[in-house]
Amino acid sequence: MHCTIIDAPVRDGAGRAGCDMGPGALRAAGLIDAISGLGHRVADAGRIERRPLRAISHGNTALKALPEIAAWTEALSEAAYAASDGAMPIFLGGDHSISAGTLAGLARRAQTAGRPLFVLWLDAHPDFHTLETTTSGNLHGIPLAYAAGRPGFAGYLPDLPATVDPERICLFGIRSVDPAERDALNAARVTVHDMRAIRRHGAATPIGDFLARIAREDGLLHVSLDVDFLDPGIAPAVGTAVPGGATLDEARLVMALLSQAGLVTSLDLVELNPVLDGDGRTARLIVDLVADLMGRRIERRPATARPTRSF
Repeated sequence: MHCTIIDAPVRDGAGRAGCDMGPGALRAAGLIDAISGLGHRVADAGRIERRPLRAISHGNTALKALPEIAAWTEALSEAAYAASDGAMPIFLGGDHSISAGTLAGLARRAQTAGRPLFVLWLDAHPDFHTLETTTSGNLHGIPLAYAAGRPGFAGYLPDLPATVDPERICLFGIRSVDPAERDALNAARVTVHDMRAIRRHGAATPIGDFLARIAREDGLLHVSLDVDFLDPGIAPAVGTAVPGGATLDEARLVMALLSQAGLVTSLDLVELNPVLDGDGRTARLIVDLVADLMGRRIERRPATARPTRSF
């Protein structure tokens, strides 16, 4: 596979500084070597530059950095559209607001290709607020609603040439949902698998069902991996930590299922905050998970004398 690495050092959408250093931390943890070592061709597109700011005001006075997020969204939309032409773009965030731009560009690419775009959102949060409903004002909470064409973004964020069908979105690992988001998700018929359901029924069936649908519809699949999908006990370097996240085994199972299906066409890696990762272990864990997704096979030797199994 031909992959293109793109740095999106955005921190304007988060409530604390540090996410802008995420791309550098992933690089230092060996991301490019991990991917190329699996036989993939890797092009390094370097850092995206934000578009010029324009004056934007909104009635919700809680909003923070709206002009900055609008400028980043415009730049990332163009970059995602260009990079997805014959390659798998991998975007290194930055906070999750980058997905407003990446999804906008990828939806446009899917429309050009005449294929549906599916989204697997691995996150503790649905990020399905609009500019009106967010109370924190942190715009890493709005990208999925924007890309899905929810109302209230026109005139503030760039117009969307194509949107993501909400019924082709799967939220996986969710465990922190605001009431306004819950109502919007239900109305839009987004598929939601929260951690309680995953713990009760396992990860393999819901992921497998989603992947089977993508295959049937000849879809493109974008995976957006937020560090807070993982339990903070194993991945502490995130500013929005929520207890009860995916364990290492659960996360690796998801990556193995995605790898086996061979349907992933683009990837976001977001919300890594190296300021909170003194020993770099979260960055290394994300690199390991990306390697699993890109085809590495993990052998596990059980405590008994049975033969070794591999994914």
